[in-house]
Amino acid sequence: MSPAGETGTLSTPPRANASAHGASKIESTPNSRGASVVSENIGLVGVQVKKLRPWIQRDIEQVKECKADAMLQALLQRASSAPETEQPELLQKCLKAVLPVCNGQASTALVNSSDVEIALNEYVCPGVENSFYGPFIRATNIALACLEEIKVDGMGAPVPAVDMICQQNDMPMHQTHQTKKSTRKPDLVILPLDSACAPFQDEKGGKKGEQKVEKGDGKNDEENDEKRKKKTQGSYGHECNDKTKKSPLERWRTKGIKSPPSSYTVTDYVPTKPEYLPVDHLQAEDPVPGPSQIPATRPASNTASAVPSSSLTAAQPSKGRSSSKRKAADTLESAAKKSKMNPGDADADAEADLDVTVQTGLYAAEMFAANLGVNYLLNLIIVDDVMWIWYYDRQGIIQCSGINFIQDLPRFMVLLYALQRFDLHDWGRNKDFLPVQVEGKLCHEFKIRDEDLGTVDLLLHTSDKERVTHYGLQGRATNVVAVTSKTLTKKYGNFQDGMVAKIFWGEASRTSEPDILNKVREIAEVHDTVKDHIPELLWHHRFTNPTSAIREALGVPEPTTGSRVLYILVFRKLLPITKLQGKELFDVWRQCISWVYHRDVSPGNLMWYWKDKKRIGVLNDYDLSSLANDQGPRGNERTGTVPFMARELLTEDGQRGKVKHLYRHDVESFMWVFAWICLRYREGVLLSRRLRPFDEWATLGAVACGEKKLVFLNNMTAFAPSDIDQVIWEFLVDCFVVLKMDADNRYYLGLKRPWSVEYQQPNADSDLDAFLFKFTSLEGWAKLSKPE
Repeated sequence: MSPAGETGTLSTPPRANASAHGASKIESTPNSRGASVVSENIGLVGVQVKKLRPWIQRDIEQVKECKADAMLQALLQRASSAPETEQPELLQKCLKAVLPVCNGQASTALVNSSDVEIALNEYVCPGVENSFYGPFIRATNIALACLEEIKVDGMGAPVPAVDMICQQNDMPMHQTHQTKKSTRKPDLVILPLDSACAPFQDEKGGKKGEQKVEKGDGKNDEENDEKRKKKTQGSYGHECNDKTKKSPLERWRTKGIKSPPSSYTVTDYVPTKPEYLPVDHLQAEDPVPGPSQIPATRPASNTASAVPSSSLTAAQPSKGRSSSKRKAADTLESAAKKSKMNPGDADADAEADLDVTVQTGLYAAEMFAANLGVNYLLNLIIVDDVMWIWYYDRQGIIQCSGINFIQDLPRFMVLLYALQRFDLHDWGRNKDFLPVQVEGKLCHEFKIRDEDLGTVDLLLHTSDKERVTHYGLQGRATNVVAVTSKTLTKKYGNFQDGMVAKIFWGEASRTSEPDILNKVREIAEVHDTVKDHIPELLWHHRFTNPTSAIREALGVPEPTTGSRVLYILVFRKLLPITKLQGKELFDVWRQCISWVYHRDVSPGNLMWYWKDKKRIGVLNDYDLSSLANDQGPRGNERTGTVPFMARELLTEDGQRGKVKHLYRHDVESFMWVFAWICLRYREGVLLSRRLRPFDEWATLGAVACGEKKLVFLNNMTAFAPSDIDQVIWEFLVDCFVVLKMDADNRYYLGLKRPWSVEYQQPNADSDLDAFLFKFTSLEGWAKLSKPE
């Protein structure tokens, strides 16, 4: 998946599974766009985290829409006392229940809801952007304090362990993804009160930054009261009030917003202008790499936070445009252009130029990456007096229609009322993976009942430096992490290199990876060439949480298209092929060439292990594979990692799904993988940028990458490193000569009979042996196959 415009600076590929030009038969899954492939290969391709922004933007361009009331109803349902039982009347009941808070008729021991009106009247006045944070935060936290006392039949109670608070964020947030650092700084955050107070715990005798959970036993009342005061007053950093630190890009609101009404009643929803945040302007304003790039999975952050958080981005209006949609687009383009971090911070400079929808998308990607198996996330985007709720999960993004929180305060209060009753699971945190400390390191524990094995216990070593995580918004979001298990060790014994767990969101419509591996295992029983060369699946589990459920509840069109479910698979640990070179590399590489339609041959999927003092090659990662008897495309997700895909699949027709994926495409991918490793690695280490070729292949669009591959084929001498083994280089040249001649022959045959389907894709899978023989019969293959 990936960003855009490979056929020209302004052109973009069609949406996933959209039929281009209307009539052609779809032969394979069309390339969707977004951040799912590069994010899984940050370490592999050397991509910096900040370079992933175009992929995040592509995900955002595919956002779906729903009505605000549908979103509020769905959130209330999750926060209800019976979330599995449909309660369609919840929204109306809650809108009526919050009216006393909106009309200044509710109070607690510390605050009166009339202060909400005072704060909102201050918010609507003209002024500098930072001056709006304080009033908004005060109004929100006062409302939260009053909403705690409201009881609605069918709704749950506020969650003490969360005790949410809104505050301004004045500290940059850092994470590491496959050794690459990222920095983000959302304007406002929603987080537990204890987390907000944690930096001040040392004043009470605790360690600074140490979290403490309130037990609710009646003790420490003075301390609790002090926390409540901080909560209702609003917590925001001193920098927002320091006029001497005003950024040169700081924005002003020159005109006021319509003041709050004298009183509120329950009314029908009134559409805002614009009703939805526009995203179509993103393509025109910032051409980015095209349809299927590499998304990002990487060894990643150890910061699996134990608290929920949601980011809010406040954007301010631009001047002098009459069209509301244009005004909103301009506003969002420029709203994020604020210098919020250190002037020397490159990430800060990059973030300052982002559209607000992309900026908040990056915040969501950070929250996804910080935790294991996250189900979904929420963000709020605010422009003047309108708020949009953005919902992110691995199927995609949904934004609800805008809520004018000044004129339609009851709906804003209902949103707060629902969120206040969210436990960690309702915030999207996966309740099946429990954080635990083992020898001072963060791990996650997972236990489940298995029909055959009884209770299966998994200890996921999420602090391990070799952990691979995903950075992005949608897609498989694969995590690979070292795992230990008493149950599985008892059954299988100890493996020399241990075990790993693969956690990912697979497409519900695809044949599952465990099912494919079972079929491949059956093949291996009768074919010695396959035996030992497939990953050893020890145990697996499929969760029952399809992402389509929320879309059905929200009335999103085609809710099951691209629906995903969470899987966890446990394998014996394998070693990466990139650590090998010379004949050792060739030996493992040739062993990996299989007869399965893998569809995503890449260096990260070619692995090996030791057996009887020999290296055994394994073709890994079958969740995008298919079987020979599969008819037509499966799933909604693009298959293949762009730098290693066959050139025929990197054409416009290939990206539209009009080219059937054949076995020879996988064989060609093996050739590109071999060249990639030989020319970019030395002794198992990625060369410096100055010395390695093909970097741009990882950031170009599919069609543009295909064109670059043709340049390489026509001028291989320019890419020949002086220190490469002569036999290896000659073998590479011969392989690519075979590929080029085969492509030329098919091209000229197609010219002779362009109307004949027979000639459009010759060399189909009826002659697999003949096509592979073109490579195995090469002189270099024979030389490299000889033992030392």
